[in-house]
Amino acid sequence: MTVDHSLPATADNLLLADAGDGTRVELQGVVKDYGSQRVLHGVDLDIAPGEFVSLLGPSGCGKTTALRVLAGLESANAGAVMLGGQDVSRVPTNKRDIGMVFQSYSLFPHLRIADNTAFGLRRRGVGRAESTRRALDALALVGLEALSDRYPHELSGGQQQRVALARALVTEPKVLLLDEPLSALDAKVRVQLRDEIRRIQLRLGITTVFVTHDQEEALAVSDRIAVMNAGRIEQIGSPEQLYTAPSTSTVAAFVGLSSVVTGVADGDHVVVWGQRLPLQSPADGPVDVFLRPENVHFASEADASTTALVEESTFLGSMRRTLVRTESGELVRLQHSPGIRPSFGERVLIAVAPEPVAVHARG
Repeated sequence: MTVDHSLPATADNLLLADAGDGTRVELQGVVKDYGSQRVLHGVDLDIAPGEFVSLLGPSGCGKTTALRVLAGLESANAGAVMLGGQDVSRVPTNKRDIGMVFQSYSLFPHLRIADNTAFGLRRRGVGRAESTRRALDALALVGLEALSDRYPHELSGGQQQRVALARALVTEPKVLLLDEPLSALDAKVRVQLRDEIRRIQLRLGITTVFVTHDQEEALAVSDRIAVMNAGRIEQIGSPEQLYTAPSTSTVAAFVGLSSVVTGVADGDHVVVWGQRLPLQSPADGPVDVFLRPENVHFASEADASTTALVEESTFLGSMRRTLVRTESGELVRLQHSPGIRPSFGERVLIAVAPEPVAVHARG
């Protein structure tokens, strides 16, 4: 059975009717130390009203710390946090007018879903009838209005996280902060809820900051992505910009799949396996070259750049990804039609599409 989770018309949902244009969010030179360890090194971030920005990076890169400073859960050692042009660095969390969703659902087990959702409103002195109405509006946004009388243990993990999202939205905050809210869910539910979060965010026009270590999540939902590494933002840009024109080797390696091979650059081009490829940025001398799997392909004898042996080939539904080892011992991934099924140990010929590539100077 297919369940329709489409959002109600604005006229039928006062939460949507009250939606604004979002709030500008800024981190200005934010520094955060834990004892003698510096975890944020002067982070600058400017998020436009209504924009969806993801903080992406490996564990320990500082993305959650940056979010907690923005929320007021941590105090910065230097710098400023600005919401709507106002410095809120010294303003407590409950006065910043933000909504937060964490990895853990943190629902009250003894309260029904409607009461869990309305909890923040009642803490603010909103009457029972009004808070219940607004809670039902918020639950309707996430497709759970019909389950408002149930208790948390009667819901699935994905449903509980939807309740947590509704609870964050019900107070109509200026900013929505999401700290890896999908990491505890199974793969299919993660994709469904990820898409719902983006759809709701677009309908509400709420400025949103989303922390994740999952590049696919960030690429799928973000207006812009800030890739963090060692307490700094390496690059910020649209998903397309980060994928096609990474500014550093860290970004090239972390956003999307890349095979790293050696080459020699001479200004605007680099030579890989005797094949000359354009560069995204000028370079000279020995370099590591980042090859995207969709730009490496099987070739004929006349067009091949090098030979390789098949190490593995994985069927992924609409495509197949094959790992090969070149004559020089480099491991390279190819992405190709599932109808091509190379065998383990098979000798193949490969070449690279003449697309601009990112490189990093070899130390």
